[in-house]
Amino acid sequence: MIAQKMLDLAHVAGAVQASVDVTEDYGLSTQVRLGQLETSESNREKSASITIYNSGRKGFAETSNFESDALQQTVLKARDIAKFTKPDKFSGLPNKEDLEFQPRNDLELYFPWNIGIKDAVDIALRCEASALEADKHIKNSEGAAVTVHHSNFFSVNSLGFEGGYKQSRHTVSVAPIATRNGEMERDYWYSSDRNFKNLATPEDIGSYAAQRALSRLGSRRISTRKSPVLFDAPIAASLLGSFVQAISGASLYKNLTFLDKSLDTRIFPESICIEENPFLIGEMGSAPFDDEGVKVRPRLVVENGVIKGYFLSSYSAKRLNMHTTGNAGGSHNLRMFDNNSNAENNLSKMFKLMGNGLFVTELMGQGVNIITGDYSRGVSGFWIQDGQISFPVYEITIAGNLKEMFQSIVSIGTDEYRRGAKTTGSVLIETMTIGGS
Repeated sequence: MIAQKMLDLAHVAGAVQASVDVTEDYGLSTQVRLGQLETSESNREKSASITIYNSGRKGFAETSNFESDALQQTVLKARDIAKFTKPDKFSGLPNKEDLEFQPRNDLELYFPWNIGIKDAVDIALRCEASALEADKHIKNSEGAAVTVHHSNFFSVNSLGFEGGYKQSRHTVSVAPIATRNGEMERDYWYSSDRNFKNLATPEDIGSYAAQRALSRLGSRRISTRKSPVLFDAPIAASLLGSFVQAISGASLYKNLTFLDKSLDTRIFPESICIEENPFLIGEMGSAPFDDEGVKVRPRLVVENGVIKGYFLSSYSAKRLNMHTTGNAGGSHNLRMFDNNSNAENNLSKMFKLMGNGLFVTELMGQGVNIITGDYSRGVSGFWIQDGQISFPVYEITIAGNLKEMFQSIVSIGTDEYRRGAKTTGSVLIETMTIGGS
């Protein structure tokens, strides 16, 4: 076994502690545009990496050559790098009692899609054709794509941990362009899942993407104002992503977050909860252990509006004099929800709850400052009047502060759309500044 061989070599070379990761990725990607193949490629990559710790000094090296000499040279390189790095008393492997020595193997993360380039191209062509045939105003496209990804990895460390698993992710996407009276509007849609059998049909993806593009024709600018803002469910997950970044280890121990020292503090309204569950069967964010081999578990990160836990690796936990939360590598299947919402709280109900305001369906730019919480993004979407879609809007910005935005959440809908590792329904913010004409 390559991983164990590198670990043995590290011990012979004098490593006090070491960890080894061996990975293999393979799949294909193909892109078509206007009925013609643009790009198509198969890929297969492998790597073996080792991290060596000696008295707080850390060395890392990696190779794609699995020959014995190459593996030994990689180990020696990591050892030599460790000799010259600055000592860090927090550096090292996790505590042994935190490691997962009996990982679950029932999470169903791997569904191989044995599809060839020809069939992948056919799916992409069907997807784009469906968009182009949906309406006479769909005459152009940025293309359709199919990606197939399989991954296999195995990890060991000098504390006796060993584990790994296979996983997959498959995606079909398309981006049509609608044109009318000289106006052009683009939109997109995609379907992504570990199991290719759960993907939406190419025809449904193309048709829905076309509807989204068509709905943006006739967009208007609106004047600068303050109003309620409703984030569409697929993009509302970005708010959850900003929250995770703000209470993650590196941001916390560097004091570079607006949520510093926020544990046991109410940040959201009392009805809002955020749960993390790494053991959801077949989901994108599921895993039997984190990137360090540490145990993971379901938990409430936010309970009744109060932050009950951070996102910590073993290193960041040591820096904060806290305990690892099993989040080396990120969060696992986060879901933000409103205890006051019921099954009837769908998107139409959220429109009625907002009354008049901005419904955001696309975010642009990177205007989120995690240090201060300041938030400013370019957006497009729809103006809602009397609880109904009135007209599409474009060339506007929304601005606020994340801390104030979280506190002023009016409601979260039950219109959840799960296709990644972060899930929420549409999120209604009481008021934000809209920058228009």
